[in-house]
Amino acid sequence: MEFDFDEFCRTLAEQAPDAIVFADAEGLIRFWNKGAQQMFGWSAAEAVGRSLDIIIPEKLRDRHWKGWRQVMETGRSRYAAGELLAVPGLRKDGTRVSIEFTILPFPSPAGGVLGMAAILRDVTKRFEELQALRRELAGKRRD
Repeated sequence: MEFDFDEFCRTLAEQAPDAIVFADAEGLIRFWNKGAQQMFGWSAAEAVGRSLDIIIPEKLRDRHWKGWRQVMETGRSRYAAGELLAVPGLRKDGTRVSIEFTILPFPSPAGGVLGMAAILRDVTKRFEELQALRRELAGKRRD
């Protein structure tokens, strides 16, 4: 059996348990995998074509879009070298999820940036456990 690299890439992107999201230069979602559906609650049919605002808490949107525009204009991000980012995200039902992710800008052959991909992981349980541990330790210090 011959290895089909294109099929491998397609299956990896579509079926990965981590969320994989690609948004174009305007911030419209163009790819949304099964992991993203699991994490955020939106199906691909619901998410594709919509703004990334559907997963960004309202209080963080101005900061997000300022950084987004800078990357789209310059083609560079201080986070593009694989640095792990940690932020809250927003699920379809309005609840928050703690996420860690990396980004990958996609350069345009004509210059500029076509858009950006993100690989995201839900770390809500770990974040909540860490907060509980910190509260417990703070309580012991007061005793």
